[in-house]
Amino acid sequence: MMHMSQLLLELCFGINALAAGALLSEPGEIAAIPSWDIQSSEAIGTDLEILSQPGVDTKTWHNVPSSRCTLMGCLIEAGVYRDNGLFFSDALQSFNSSQFKVPWVYRKEFALTPEPGQHYHLQTHGISSRADIYVNGKEVVTSKSQAGAYVGNTFDITNITKKTNALAIQVYPTDYNYDFALGFVDWNPYPPDNGTGVWRNVEVKQTGPVALGPLRVTTQASLPIGHSSVLVTLKTTATNLEDQEYVVLLRGSISLEKGSRSYDLKQTVRIPPRQSVEVALSTAIKKPAVWWPKQWGDQPLYSGQLSAWANRSFSDKAERSFGIRQVTAELNSNNDTLFHVNGYPFQVVGSGYSADIFLRWDSARFSAQAKLMLDLGHNTVRLEGKNEQPELYEIADRLGLMVLPGWECCDKWEAWAYNEDLAVKSKWTEADYTIANKSMYHEALMQQGHPSVLGYLVGSDYWPDNKAAEMYYYSLKAADWQAPIIASASERGYPKILGPSGLKMAGPYDWVPPNYWYDVDPAEDRLGAAFGFGSELGAGVGTPEISSLKKFLSDADLEDLWKKPDQGLYHMSTNVSSFYDRKIYNAALWKRLGAPSSLDDYLLKAQILDYEATRSQFEGYAALWNAERPATGLIYWMLNNAWPSLHWNLFDYYLHPAGSYFGAKVGARKEHVAYDYNGELVYLINRSIDQKGSRTVAVEVIDKNGKGLYRTKKFVQTEPNTSKKVHDLSSALNTTEDVVFLRLILSDGDKTTLSRNVYWLAKTIDTLDWENSDWFYTPVTQYANFTALNDLPAARVSVKLARSSRRDSSNTKLRVVLKNHSSVPAFFIRLNLADEEGNDILPVFWSDNYVTLWPHERLELEVDGRGAASVHISGKNIRKGEVYL
Repeated sequence: MMHMSQLLLELCFGINALAAGALLSEPGEIAAIPSWDIQSSEAIGTDLEILSQPGVDTKTWHNVPSSRCTLMGCLIEAGVYRDNGLFFSDALQSFNSSQFKVPWVYRKEFALTPEPGQHYHLQTHGISSRADIYVNGKEVVTSKSQAGAYVGNTFDITNITKKTNALAIQVYPTDYNYDFALGFVDWNPYPPDNGTGVWRNVEVKQTGPVALGPLRVTTQASLPIGHSSVLVTLKTTATNLEDQEYVVLLRGSISLEKGSRSYDLKQTVRIPPRQSVEVALSTAIKKPAVWWPKQWGDQPLYSGQLSAWANRSFSDKAERSFGIRQVTAELNSNNDTLFHVNGYPFQVVGSGYSADIFLRWDSARFSAQAKLMLDLGHNTVRLEGKNEQPELYEIADRLGLMVLPGWECCDKWEAWAYNEDLAVKSKWTEADYTIANKSMYHEALMQQGHPSVLGYLVGSDYWPDNKAAEMYYYSLKAADWQAPIIASASERGYPKILGPSGLKMAGPYDWVPPNYWYDVDPAEDRLGAAFGFGSELGAGVGTPEISSLKKFLSDADLEDLWKKPDQGLYHMSTNVSSFYDRKIYNAALWKRLGAPSSLDDYLLKAQILDYEATRSQFEGYAALWNAERPATGLIYWMLNNAWPSLHWNLFDYYLHPAGSYFGAKVGARKEHVAYDYNGELVYLINRSIDQKGSRTVAVEVIDKNGKGLYRTKKFVQTEPNTSKKVHDLSSALNTTEDVVFLRLILSDGDKTTLSRNVYWLAKTIDTLDWENSDWFYTPVTQYANFTALNDLPAARVSVKLARSSRRDSSNTKLRVVLKNHSSVPAFFIRLNLADEEGNDILPVFWSDNYVTLWPHERLELEVDGRGAASVHISGKNIRKGEVYL
């Protein structure tokens, strides 16, 4: 008897231990496969029937403590490779990529507690780009159906699950020309594995006899939104998984996060055996909390949930957060797209995002990147074919950053007969259309309820053909998509169902002078100048500072950077790209600022060039927002890089901001005064929707010795969401013989400074050769001469540091007070926050930086960064120094 009791006790302990270690425990739960063992088929073979059996010895496999990673990402996570070694100099060029020419297998064992009436579902969300999947020795799907990096599938695996289960996923090598994948075009070297692998989570879901699909949320409101009730509808697909009819009670709830009130809904439906029905539960919300982009308001979010009860037993649930807002887009009289958010004209101000080269996701890192974008004054990020993880949209929702996702260019995604730019054109088959359609539907379901989503670009450089466009359109509509659907990011052509995109993709992508953006007439040959909606454009700048450069460039690379201005550079674009060198950029630097005398001198001049380039671009589009042909939006090319790069960024791979960042930040201020290089005009800019009233614009010009040449004050009225000319400086500047400095200060009625802006101006502007423009830049026939900046008299600047007024452990902000003790300007002062070891504090947020001080001027800045010990200071005509906290 005692022996039997002991056996029963051990059995109970065993069952409890199994339940405790089970991946899922109740209906409605979803769990990601938490980690993987991976190995090449060269080492283990391709017999998935055997490899997917529990108990397979994986001691020789690579254990990866991550739920999602490409092969390269997994191997780095497993410690096989180090990215700082791969990224250094040209190390990646000699990497052995042949190991990825064969299939690899992802494998994981997990416990479940199967019982009668329980159902288990395997859900995929992103495997690049084809895979066979087996569970417990049984085939779940082949690579014919699990094909396409954005295809998501759900498989009922109830009949093959056990208490101990094994999942094996065999991924096949990816080829960007033939597969629907995530490519990098000419942004950077291709990853050795071409992004092959389980790059998004694979999940297991437990339900009862009735399963619910993803929750879809729609909102219907009248303008002005928030002043009347909003109809909110929760939708899903309910599926009966068994051979008997079920009467299903659906319960819905809607509640404002951190709010007290909840809206409850109910509905009963009958679902025949093995059938699915669409269900929708609606309610009106009076005086809803309205979601706004960060610059315009708050970001309240609601939680929506539907639960299904079959024969009075809980069976499944679907939930998501959502926001109440309205986004529309229209073509104006110039056939340029103009967005509206909550009824207000919305000038898109943003940049193009890149995923990590190995598609690794880090929520904290993206949060920092998004906060840097908002600090820049940007309101939108464009995703070209890098739709990333669900967390991106959740972070954007909470921070108030608009997102413009879409498909990518230059590979299988745009292999149309009319695409003249593809070297390899793999014509779409019927299977390809199916893959693309399934991809669209999956992404639409993932993004649909997010208030941060501004629209979807179903094409990039080229528009989809009529068949694909119709499929995309109806898949989006089937997912209850309510944001604009746009044919492409260019104006080359369009499908019938969508009409013209209203976006231009006319460059530039390499260096152009600051007057480029204001030279808008005639529009036919002014390409990327500040009119219409520029979907990707910029002066190609983004030079990292020395602290970052030393992390990925050898001494020889650093020498090449300033001693060989025409040299091809591995950390630019690919070696077959027009952007493999800095030839165009360096020609401008040498001609405008003088040949560099050292690496330090080169980098300082590069930051001057970068700052000037980005500031003028963002100012140009802001200033001409209300022009005869309005500048309706711009996406700077690019925000960030997939790996350490020498161009195309507003902050470098390590999140260090430099000249391109601070120039762009000045140019995108909410209230601002800007100088038009072309017309010698001053513009008053107001990007708010609620600020108005009296403003003062103080204008002052001095020479390099600090002598005053011109001074005036203009008293003006500002209006929300407008820009206008307020002063003409042509007469004041017509006697300029050498480099002068122009300072513009905008203040409100309380004499609070809203914007401070300093320009360095030469006797003449750069002469553009528009007639000989190429797709990526417009040549300059005569450069502006700034070489006098090399002969500035020395200035003496002091720096004082103090904690900001709030005194608690979470306070990471410092006040930095600069004082110019000289009678000459202190030009281009760079400040860098460092820790006790002298390393950069990152991420870091400066109120302003790379500043120029007037004679005897005092300027107070603020910086936010954790772990600060000192500030490094340098500039064109000041001594380098370091000030300790």
